[in-house]
Order: sequence, then structure tokens, then C-alpha cells
Amino acid sequence: QLQLVESGGGLVQPGRSLRLSCAASGFSLDNYVIGWFRQAPGKEREGVSCISNADSSTYYANSVKGRFTISMDNAKNTMYLEMNSLKTEDTAVYYCGAPRRMITVQSLCIMTLANYWGQGTQVTVSS
Repeated sequence: QLQLVESGGGLVQPGRSLRLSCAASGFSLDNYVIGWFRQAPGKEREGVSCISNADSSTYYANSVKGRFTISMDNAKNTMYLEMNSLKTEDTAVYYCGAPRRMITVQSLCIMTLANYWGQGTQVTVSS
């Protein structure tokens, strides 16, 4: 069965960095698409960044563009999110998500079309 497990969250001060990991099992990330999403209290879940191994395409939300970097290690079947210059506005539960079928990174991230989700990892940015 497909399973996604996030890790790497924590409490950091503004301006610091965190690296989130999402380990996938039950399926291969090769030639597929997967992404990072986040949800703050009282807000809808939003797409942060998505990546496709099929065409090496990526998507970043405007709010994180230039600060976050998404990557994938095919050997470990793991996706990463390098978060730099963190802001208090980045505080949220971060989830990795994947769709049932292959779609574009835009569809996955903008439309939040993931069907499989990890348990989430809390990121708190506070001074």
C-alpha cells in the first residue's frame, strides 16, 4: 500500500533553515509526481512545491519562490524540501501528497489534487 512519511519539522527562529523529508513506500517515485503542501490553523491546505520525475519539472508557490527548493533522491525514494529564510508566515503543518495518476506539477500543486497524504510534520517559525 502506498505510504508517505514526513519528517524534519520543528521550531526555528525567523531567517533560519529546515530540511523536510518525505519517504515514499509502496510505489516508486520514478516517472511520477509528488509535492509538498501546508496547512495553517484556520486556513485551507495549499500547495507549496511539487516535482515531477517524468520531465524534471517543478512548481513553487509565489510565497516560497526563491526561498524553498524541492528535490528528489530516486535511490532512497525520498522527496526533500529545503526551506531557507523562514518567516513566521511559513508556520504550518507540512504534508507530502501524491495523486492516484500521473498529472502535471501545476495540477497537483495549484489544484491540490493529491489523493495520498503523509501524517504531516509541524513547522513553527517563531522568535
